[in-house]
Order: sequence, then structure tokens, then C-alpha cells
Amino acid sequence: MKNSTSWWFILALLVIVAALGVIMPSGAGEIDTSNLDAGDTAWMLTATGLVLLMTPGLAFFYGGMTQSRNIISTMLQSYIAMGIVSVLWVVVGFSIAFGESIGAEGFGLFGNPFTYFMFQGVGGGTHPDFAPTFPFAVFAMFQLKFAIITPALITGSFAGRVRFRAYMLFMVLFILFIYAPLAHWTWHPNGFLRNWGVLDFAGGTVVHMSAGFAALAGAIFLGRRKDANKEIKPANIPYILLGAGMLWFGWFGFNAGSALAADSVAAAALVNTNTASAAAMLTWIFFDAAQGKKPSAVGAAIGLVVGLVAITPAAGFVNVGSSIFIGVIAAIISNYAITLRTKSKLDDTLDVFPAHGMGGITGMLFTAVFANEVGLIHGEITTFLYHLLALVIVGIFTFGGSMLMYKITDMIVPMRISPNGEKVGLDISQHDESYNFAYLED
Repeated sequence: MKNSTSWWFILALLVIVAALGVIMPSGAGEIDTSNLDAGDTAWMLTATGLVLLMTPGLAFFYGGMTQSRNIISTMLQSYIAMGIVSVLWVVVGFSIAFGESIGAEGFGLFGNPFTYFMFQGVGGGTHPDFAPTFPFAVFAMFQLKFAIITPALITGSFAGRVRFRAYMLFMVLFILFIYAPLAHWTWHPNGFLRNWGVLDFAGGTVVHMSAGFAALAGAIFLGRRKDANKEIKPANIPYILLGAGMLWFGWFGFNAGSALAADSVAAAALVNTNTASAAAMLTWIFFDAAQGKKPSAVGAAIGLVVGLVAITPAAGFVNVGSSIFIGVIAAIISNYAITLRTKSKLDDTLDVFPAHGMGGITGMLFTAVFANEVGLIHGEITTFLYHLLALVIVGIFTFGGSMLMYKITDMIVPMRISPNGEKVGLDISQHDESYNFAYLED
């Protein structure tokens, strides 16, 4: 009955939000469509759809890697992010990320929650800072897809042992207090990281580093699984390959779309994205083989994703030769990081920090090395030094802040499921469903 009461409370909150949406004025005012470009608008609509596809892709990628008794729950943790974050983004999340900056000039910390509250002022007209040639609403939706996948990425670190209600609450706290402020720092014209010259073309810092450090905090906070010492084979390798392919396809929207125009920068980002991913996939396979392992489908899938992660912050700032280098080095670093993780006591179930965290860090630093005109190879040390400082700040903020969010969540809803719930699996204990439905026939 206690659980039922909490669900009724959540449902009541959603109904209140729905009612608020009806009574709130649109606040759109005059809509300036004079600068709309049909090509840019069409491309950004397409890119937005491509980025959304990445989250179902991640669901298959993670679902195939986990145990068969946790496939549904693991996949649902990605899908539910599309629901929760979408509503939260409209209500206040977008405003905190991109609203009127609060903070000193050139040192913005977060956006005013009321600037775009309930999407007031977010309409079909252009915006001089964020959407100069396509509708501002499309920009808001494009950025939403980045916000959706970030908490979904974190779930791989605690797969098989988190309570569903607790994860949903953590997701809300993470978006409001970690992700949205970090997006403001990095992508808002007044954000202090942006004003320092920190380069993040498509989310290496905002998405992958934040998810990686939050995943590390989650693995530490929730502790090891009961069977963490056992070698667990992936439940469904074709799911992993399907998910990796969907991620690769969607990533073209993720990176090329971040040019915010159908132009040469988008084209360069697309070329770099594909090339880095291909290089990383091959490197992963060859690196495994050089260590006496057989080339594997799982290794190829992980490698290509690491390449995608690493090129993300650099995609529009480097040439194609640099993208090959970034993909190769990132694959070696992440592969070795996974090896170290398996020898440690850390139970990052699906190696989120070694893949996304280390991939994001690698890409961020190499962006400062190879970036056109301002990179270290061009004699500009300032950019590299600010990237190092940003790495420290973002790491402390996302790890420490996420740990605090886990503790607050745990005080409200215990995060770790019961030992019996973990033993039978989250599919049945949390959702009363099963991958093979055999339990329904008993």
C-alpha cells in the first residue's frame, strides 16, 4: 500500500503539471520568421530525430550486455528517460540550461528557471544566440535529446541492482542540478567555461564526462552486485550489435547537428564522426587480438561507441586526420581502463566510466590539442590549460554533485533493491515481466 501511495503522489504531480500547461499563457509574443532558412530548418528537424534514436539504441546496447533476468528493466531505464526528461525539460529544465544567465558577466552559473518556464517564448521564430536560421523550438527539442540520453548512459553502471522509483527520482535531480547547469556553463554565451574558451562541439563534457563521473559515483554508492565475482556473459549479443548500429546512425545527428546549420561545419563533423568511430572499432579488435584474445562482436561494438564518444567534443573543430588519431588512442585508453576496472573492486556493471567517462576525457583533451587555429599543435597553450582546469572542475562537480543526489534520493526512496529482488532479477521484481515469459506459463 505504501508503494501504491507514492505512485498516486507522482501521478498527481503529473496531473498538476498538465493543468498548469493549460492555464499558462504561451508568452510567445511576436514571432520573427524573417531569418528562417528552409535548409537549416529541415536539417535540424532531421538531426533532432536522429539524436532521439540514440536512446533506444542505447537501450538495446545496454540490454544485450546485461543478464537475461535484467534485460527489460535495463532497457526500460533508457526508455523512461524519454518520458521524464521530455516533460521536465518543457517545464523548467530548458530554462535552467539556456535561460537568462544568472551570474557575473562572462561567468554564468545557470539559467533563470522562469525565462522559458513551460516553454514560454519557445516558438517557431528564430533566436539570435541559439537558433539564428531555424525555429527556436527546434533548438529546444534538439537539446532535449542530449538531456535524455545522459541519465540513460549512467544506468549501465548500476544495472541489476537499482530500484526503479529511486532511479526516476535521481534522474530528475540529476537533470535539474547537474546536467542543466553544466550545459549552461558550456553552451550558453555567458557560461564561464565557454568564455574561458573550453570547446565542446557536441557534448563530450556536458554529456559523456558528466555521465561517466555520475556513473562512477553510482557504482561506488550502490556497491557491488551479489554475483559480481562471477563471469557473466552478455544475454543477447545481436541486441548489442543492433544498439551499436543505432547509436552510430543517430550520432550523425548528435555531432553534425551541433553545427546548428546545414553547412560545411556539419559536413566536417559528419566525416570526423564516421572516421573516428571506424578507427576506434578496428583498434579495439586489433588491440584485443594483440593480447591473445579472439576478435569479438562485443569488442567491435564497444570500440565503435568509444570512438563516437571521443570525437564528440572535437567533431567540428578538427580535421579528418586528427579524428583517426583520436579514435585510435581513445580505443586503447578505454580498453585498458576496462581491464583495470575488472581487476579492481569497483562494480561498474557495463563499464560506463571506462568507456564514456574516459572516452569523453580523452576527446576533450585532444580537442584542445588539435582544434583548428587554437589547438596546442598550433602553439596555443591557453586553450589546453583551460581544458585541464575544466576537467578538474567538471569532474569534481559531476562526481560530488551526483554522489549528493544519490544520497538525497536514497533518503527518500531506498535505491538498492532487496537481495531477493536482485536474485530473481529486476524484470520480475520491479516490473513483473520476463524476457522469455517462462514464469507466466508456470
